Amino acid sequence: MTRSYELHPRYPAVGGEVVRGWDAAARTIEGPPAVLALDGPAALDWESAVTALSAALNARGVDVDAVDVRRGAAAWETVLERTGDGPGADPYYLPLASVPMAELYDELPAPEKPDHGVVIVFGPGAALVGHDVLWYADLPKRHAEAAVAAGELPVGVNLGRHQEPGDLRRLFYADWPVLDTHRDALASRIDRWLDLQDMSDPASLDGDAVRATLAELARGPVRTRPYFNSTPWGGRWAVDELGFAPHGGSTALGYELIAPEAGVLVGPGPQAQVELPFQLLCVLHPLEFLGAEVHEEFGTSFPIRFDYLDTVGGGNLSLHLHPRADYMRDQFGWSYTQHETYYITAARGEDPRVLLGLREGCDVGLMRKQVVAAVEHGEEMDVERFVQSHPAREGQLYMIPAGTPHASGRGNLVLEVSATPYLYSLRFYDWLRTDAAGAPRPLAHAHAFANLDLGRQGEDVRRDLVQSPRTLREGPGWREEVIGALPEMFYEVRRVVLDPGTTAAGPAAMDTEGRFHILNVSRGQGVVVETADGRGHELAFAETLTVPAAVGGYRIRPLGEETVHVVTSLVSRRS
Repeated sequence: MTRSYELHPRYPAVGGEVVRGWDAAARTIEGPPAVLALDGPAALDWESAVTALSAALNARGVDVDAVDVRRGAAAWETVLERTGDGPGADPYYLPLASVPMAELYDELPAPEKPDHGVVIVFGPGAALVGHDVLWYADLPKRHAEAAVAAGELPVGVNLGRHQEPGDLRRLFYADWPVLDTHRDALASRIDRWLDLQDMSDPASLDGDAVRATLAELARGPVRTRPYFNSTPWGGRWAVDELGFAPHGGSTALGYELIAPEAGVLVGPGPQAQVELPFQLLCVLHPLEFLGAEVHEEFGTSFPIRFDYLDTVGGGNLSLHLHPRADYMRDQFGWSYTQHETYYITAARGEDPRVLLGLREGCDVGLMRKQVVAAVEHGEEMDVERFVQSHPAREGQLYMIPAGTPHASGRGNLVLEVSATPYLYSLRFYDWLRTDAAGAPRPLAHAHAFANLDLGRQGEDVRRDLVQSPRTLREGPGWREEVIGALPEMFYEVRRVVLDPGTTAAGPAAMDTEGRFHILNVSRGQGVVVETADGRGHELAFAETLTVPAAVGGYRIRPLGEETVHVVTSLVSRRS
C-alpha cells in the first residue's frame, strides 16, 4: 500500500547516536577543566540554556563559570551602520549583510582556562573566543520568524539588540546572513550539535557524527522537513489533504524546500532527533551535492526552491513582482535574482485564475495612480485593467521571470518552482487587506514600479510565459517533457509522466549528469526513486526530493494504479 504524505521524514545518524537531555550532553565534555564555547543564533533563550547546562554539570560535581559574549556587543547605532541599516536605509528591505560576526562586537571576552571546572562562553559569536570545546546550539529559523510575527518572543531575537522587541526586517536581511556565514565557517570543527526546539530536553549529536551523516546524505536522495506558514490569504488544502495543523489555521506558504530555512531530521524518531540545516550539505559537500558546474556558478548557495502557495478556500495573493537581476544585485546584494514559476497542482472552486503579465498597451501612469490611491485612500484597484487574467489549469506551468507582475487567485494549490531568493516580493496591491491591528499592509510599490518589465505585453505573455509541453525523451509507458524554459532564467522545469507499472529506465534512464535534480509528485500516488548504487527512496504525492549531483543514474518507478506526474527541475546547462 502506498504511504501518504510524510510530515516528518527522518534519516539515520551515521557514526553516532542522538541523545536527549542536558545531562547526556554534559557527560560528553571530557576532562574538565575546559573553556566551552556555546555558539548559536540570537533568537535562543540563552539564559535558560546556560542555566540548564550549568545545573547538569554541577550535578556531576563540575564547577561552572558563565561568560555572556553579548556584553561586548557594539553600540546599537554601530551595529545598524555596519549592517547597512543606518540613517536613510530602506524601510522595507536591506542589502544582505556581509559583515563578519566579529564586527558586531567592540570587545570579546578572553577567559583563561580554569584550574578546575568549566567556563561556558555563550552567545552568538562565542566561537570567536579561545576555547577547548565548541558546541553549536540551534533553533530552526521558522521559530524566530513565527515568534516575532506573533509577538510571542518580544526581546532578544536580533543580533546586537538583546533588550528590544524583535524585528523581521533585520532578522531576514541582517541577522540571518551574518549568522549563516558564521555557522557555515564553524561546520567543519563543531564538537557537538544541540537542537534546542525543546529547551528542557534538548537533542544532541556528536560533531563528527554530524559530518559523517551529512557526507552520507550528500550522496543520496533526501527530503527536508516540510512546514507551512499562515497568512491572511492562506487556504486549507494542506490541512485537509496533507494533515498539517498550523497555529494560524491556514496553510498559506508551504516550505517544501527553501534552502536557507530548510532542515533535515536525523535520528531514529521524534524521541531522539536533531534538525540539521540543509545548507550544510552545500557547504561541506558542494561538488557531491550541487555539482561542479553549479558550484562554480552559485558557490554554496542552493539555487532552486520548491514551495507551495495554498489559496484553496483562501484569497488572492497580492499583485507583485520580483527584482530584475541588476536591481537585485545592486540594491539587495544577491548575485542572482528571484525568477519564479507557478505549477498548478490543484485548481478548485469556480473559475480559479492566475494573474500574469501586462495587458497590451498597459497605461502604466494610470496603474501607478490607482496603486497610490489604494495605499493612501483605500480605493480599490482595477487590477485586470492592467494585468492579464489566465484560467488556472491543473498541470499548467506559468513562467514568471523577474519584473513580471503576477498573483495566484483564490482556489489554487500552486507549486512554486523558483530561484531560491524568496524574500523580495515587491507589491503593488494587496486587495485592501489589513493586519490584526487594522493597519494596511506595507507595500513597496516604488520598488515594484522600478522593476516593472514593459517588454512583454499582450500576446507575448501568452506565448512565452504559458508554454505547451515539449517532449524531450520517451519510451514505452513514459515520457519526459520540458514544461518551462526561458533564456533569461537559469533553470528549467520538466515533467516525467509515468503510466502504472512502468519505469523510467533503460536507454532513457534519469541521470543527474553532474547537476542536482529536484523532484515533486504532482499527480498520482507516488514513486520510488532507485539509484544506481542500490538506494531506494519512496516519494508520495505532494512530497519533494533532492537528488544530489553525485547520484548520477537513477530510475523513477511509479506506485499505484494511476498515471503519475513528477515535476522536476535542474540548473540549465550553459552552451
